[in-house]
Amino acid sequence: MNADDRLTRAIGPWSLGANAVNLSVGAGIFALPAAVAGILGPAAILAYLVCGLAIALVLTCFAELGTRVTRSGGAVAYIEDSFGPMAGFVAWVVFTLGFCAAADAAVGAILIDAVAAVVPAVGQGAGRAASLVAVYGVLAVVNIGGVRAGARLAVVATAGKLLPLLLIIGAGALAVNSANLRFGGWPSIGQVGEASLVLFFAFAGAECAVTPGGEIRDPSRTVPRGLLGGTAFLIALYCAVQLVSQGVLGPAIGQSGGAPLAAVAERRFGSGGRGLVLACTVLATLGVLAGDLLATPRSFIPVAEDGMLPGSLASVHAKYHTPHVAIITYAAISCALAVSGTFKPLAILASVSLLLIYLAVCLAALRVRYSGPAPAGAFRAPGGPLVPVLGAATVGWLLAHTTRAEALGLAATVGLAALYFLVRRQVLRGRSRAA
Repeated sequence: MNADDRLTRAIGPWSLGANAVNLSVGAGIFALPAAVAGILGPAAILAYLVCGLAIALVLTCFAELGTRVTRSGGAVAYIEDSFGPMAGFVAWVVFTLGFCAAADAAVGAILIDAVAAVVPAVGQGAGRAASLVAVYGVLAVVNIGGVRAGARLAVVATAGKLLPLLLIIGAGALAVNSANLRFGGWPSIGQVGEASLVLFFAFAGAECAVTPGGEIRDPSRTVPRGLLGGTAFLIALYCAVQLVSQGVLGPAIGQSGGAPLAAVAERRFGSGGRGLVLACTVLATLGVLAGDLLATPRSFIPVAEDGMLPGSLASVHAKYHTPHVAIITYAAISCALAVSGTFKPLAILASVSLLLIYLAVCLAALRVRYSGPAPAGAFRAPGGPLVPVLGAATVGWLLAHTTRAEALGLAATVGLAALYFLVRRQVLRGRSRAA
């Protein structure tokens, strides 16, 4: 009996959809309206429409695969089942280190930027580095102390992040100046692609809702309804946030630093409103970091148990029953990335890594569709191969807007991961023969 056979299938459409929204609505949306407006100006909404189209196509592929591959693992499991163990390991490296760790570091940068708005000393130099080490150290200790403590922190912090968004959309909508949303000329395709690549970071995360595939009830019904319903809500919410932020601030949105929503609240409610949004931003970022440090280190365990990573990464604390070595290792990697970079480059690194995973998932959906008969009742996207082909094309277009350095870095990561897999597999086979 494998691990999935011992799990309870209790996740329904509403739970899956709500979790998809929860995993996506993170710290990125607190900072990205200003970053996107800085590239496209009043035409920033175009990047949201491009990202919305891309995420809708890709998550439709996730919905189709999620009704065929019902074991735990999400994107990594889909890629491994379609293209083999080496592709699965490479996908794990790109997703866990290229996306999760970089996204975690970008969120850490937002947290420090929010705190620096009140305590400037933590915003740069040694103060910034020390603050990040302290944040990741505390969160690692909390998660090592037990899964319940880490889960409570993630849930409490997550609940607080919706407050500033609802505050901005509700109160800010009454102060929107339509002139701030008019754009005289259309931006270039290159500008839209650049802005979309940055913005895509905010749309990431919904795909993780299907990772616990072994616990989803009636996947053929739950996955498409929950995932696609959550996606529609997410697109509408983000478009509303951008329109309200830009409609209220206008050209001044670029002067709001990493906290445009706080600037909107300050205009509407004074310094108290700004303080509330900054506090909620800190709470939201802590929630994202806590949730990530709770979940991602556990993905090290099966890879270590397969022998592809050092066995110590699969060890469990004797007292707290948590993967303490994996938690410490992952926290150290994320912290190092956060100390070494600022939000925008980290967000682009995370986006590029996730886009590569999305491209592989679209190709997997195309491969699986024609590799054999579908299970009874499996969801099938309309239009034959149209959705996976369009999804792959859209994701490929976004990837085409990466810089040469970013593309070479991603290619090097894939190449090194594949080489490591081949060498490690030979070592394990040699040990097996010797034994």
